Parts: sequence; C-alpha cells; structure tokens
Amino acid sequence: MTDRVDGGLAGRLGQLMFKEAGGEMYALIEELYPICRSITGNGVRETLDLVGKRIPLNVQEVPSGTRVLDWEVPKEWNIRDAYILNGRGERVVDFQESNLHVVNYSIPVRERMPLAELRKNLFAIPDHPDWIPYRTSYYSETWGFCLSQRQLDRLSDGSYDVVVDSRLEDGHLTYAECRVPGRTEDEVLIFTHVCHPSLCNDNLSGIALATRLAWEIRQIEPRYTYRFVFAPATIGSITWLSRNEDRLDRIKHGLVLANVGDSGKFTYKRSRQGNAEIDRAAVHVLKHSSRDHEIVEFTPWGYDERQFGSPGFDLPVGRLTRSPNGAYPEYHTSADNLSFVRPEFLAESLAICLRILALLEDNGRYLNLKPKGEPQLGRRGLYRKMGGYQGVPKEQLALLWVLSLSTGEASLLEIADMSGIDFETIREAARALAATDLLAPYEGNVQDEIKPRGGGAG
Repeated sequence: MTDRVDGGLAGRLGQLMFKEAGGEMYALIEELYPICRSITGNGVRETLDLVGKRIPLNVQEVPSGTRVLDWEVPKEWNIRDAYILNGRGERVVDFQESNLHVVNYSIPVRERMPLAELRKNLFAIPDHPDWIPYRTSYYSETWGFCLSQRQLDRLSDGSYDVVVDSRLEDGHLTYAECRVPGRTEDEVLIFTHVCHPSLCNDNLSGIALATRLAWEIRQIEPRYTYRFVFAPATIGSITWLSRNEDRLDRIKHGLVLANVGDSGKFTYKRSRQGNAEIDRAAVHVLKHSSRDHEIVEFTPWGYDERQFGSPGFDLPVGRLTRSPNGAYPEYHTSADNLSFVRPEFLAESLAICLRILALLEDNGRYLNLKPKGEPQLGRRGLYRKMGGYQGVPKEQLALLWVLSLSTGEASLLEIADMSGIDFETIREAARALAATDLLAPYEGNVQDEIKPRGGGAG
C-alpha cells in the first residue's frame, strides 16, 4: 500500500485521476469476465483470488448444510463442460463458447433424446434473437440450456446427445471481506454480489467498483471503519448477517453496489428507514452533481439491500446503481458484455461513491462560539474586502449559514440541505471558521454555553 495522504477522502478526490481509475476498473472486469461464477464453487474462489491481488481479503468458507437464519447453505456446484451434439456429432450448443449456455446450477446429465423432449429444457429470447438468456436453478435440482433464438430455430428434428459435466455435492459457500480500520469502531458497509457468470454490468461492475473503493479508502486514515463484503446474492448476505449478528450495531451506514458500469442515469434506492444519513447523503450528492439521476423508495425486492433492511435488522443500507435491475434490455443476457460497460461510466460511478463517502466522513456538528449577533468576519480574513455587491457569493453565504445553524443540533449535511448550498462548500466554510475563535466541533451537551445570559423579561 502507498503512503496515506492527508485531507481524507475529500483530499483524495482532488488527487484522483478518474480516467486512469476507470481504465483499471475495466481491466479487472476483463479479467473476471470469462469465469463461470455461481452462488457457490470454484468460480467464486477464482474471482476472489483476482480481487485479492488488489486489496487484502479475508476469505470465509461456510459448509453446506449450515443453518443461516431461515435458510440453509446449499450444496456446492462446479462445472467442467456442457454441450448438445447433433446427429453429426457437432456441438450445436457449447458451454466453452459461453458459460451462459448452461442453466446455472444444472445437475449432471448424459442422455440422448429427441428434439421434442429436449425443447422442454431450452430457453431463448424471441425478441432478441442473437442474445443468450441467463437462467438459474439454485434450489431446484434440474438442468437446462440457454441459447439464442437463431440457434434454437436452426435445430432440426432428430436425436441429440445432451451432456452436463457438473458436480453438485457437499462443499462450501465462499465469501470475503476487506476491512479498513478507522478512527472509530463505527462501520460503513459496502456490499456487492459475486455470483453472476459472464455478465459485466450485473455484476462485474459492482465488484470492480467496490474493489477500487476499498483501495482508495486504504490510502487515507478514515474516520469510519469500512467493511467491504464480496458475497453471493441473497444466500451470501443472509449467511453474512447470520454470522455477524452480534456486531451489526456498529453499522451506521451502508451501500449495495450493482449495475454501475453502463450509460444509464444514476439510481439511488433508499434504505428501509427512508431518511437515514446514507439516504440523505446520497440524495444530496446526486442533487448537486451534473449527472441525471433518480431517487426511488425502498421496496422488499431487488438486490441485497432487502436483506439488510429486513425488519429484524433494519440497517441503514441503500443501493446505488446506474440502470436498475430488470430495467434495461441487456439485463441477464449475453448482451451484458464487455462492450456494454465503459471505463468512463465506471469512473463516474467511482466519483459519485467517493463523494457520498467523503460526505459521511466529514459530516458533523459544530458549535458557534460567538452566537450573539453576527461576528466580524472581515478582521478574521473571512469576508471579502469590498462591499456593495448585489449578490452574496456562495462561499460567504455558507459562512453565515454555518454560524447561524451551528448550535450543536444541525449537522453540516442538514445545514447544506437547509441552505441549498452543496456540502463541499459548507464543509469548507466550517473548516475556515473552526480555524478561528468562532467555531468548534460539538462534543456533547454544552447548550448552556450558547444561551443568552442576564436577566429575563418581567
């Protein structure tokens, strides 16, 4: 790891070369793309090995059959090969050409059958005849093949040899964590799912972004402790929650990352709490960005935010995507490939995430030490030297807002929202004031210090 830099995440943002970072995240996606992943198995391990070359990971293996909340860790699935042979011995569907060709978690098969019987286990997308769909059978022991509609249309009557060379047996579910210690034990949780095979936006983009975020956080000395979790969707987050239930009270903020590499507008899904600090931080950053975006309310459907937000946990975990799950044609198809995600979109997602985290890092409450009347800013070098302007510059207005609302009750984010001024400007105003005798960090119940003194009315 390189030497840590001063200035926290805000300082890191000013130093970062986003074009280069976008290219590096895309390069990781290229490495991960050929791997056949699932909710268990060697594909997940291989994926975590590649991530582990960039950030330190603590890999956990949970045995099949382990009870995790209301679930049970399933059998481990691995696959070596799969294909369909026609009467001439030609592979008309070939796992080696695309790992999407096999229904994920298919049981072993070695049979000869007529086309009419085989069709029951074939899946295509008529509306997109060149795309291969992505299908799974995690909790139902069956098998199937996915193929393009054009491939399906070319199949002629006759008998076909069907082979799925897979293993479904007791093993383990694998997940990994990267923990970056902070100045406090309070935690920010970043979760991304690692179970999808050759699908770039969903969710190699999330893996690449979480990896880069962890790398960036490790370059500073953060206020919060950060915990990055790389795990299979649903069963992975449920397993993690089950194994960490005794310390979930440390999680103060959280984000689920997925679908962050395409050209779609940013979409932030609120936590179940609806107005948690992470929700307000994400909404503020997106509002003051130049990017098109949408804010959606929590629903118990989607990615793993619904597990963290289940009523027994109700953790303040929101979700950040660009195009949301199921909301773009390429979703869960072979069209979600290396040309669908771009380095520049990954870089934009990195910038938005870092700004959200920088806001959380720097958000705090302050106390106006001279609250009676407006203090003289000019002699402290905080006010412009010439008056008479019709408008008040944003930077100077920010000073006044911070002084006006710093009674120990409103956070900097709340001041930013009430004033309509971006958080960065409010933060810099607070820092400038705190460098004088006018402002200090709020450290407890000291309201008596700012109450008017002297005789009351009557």
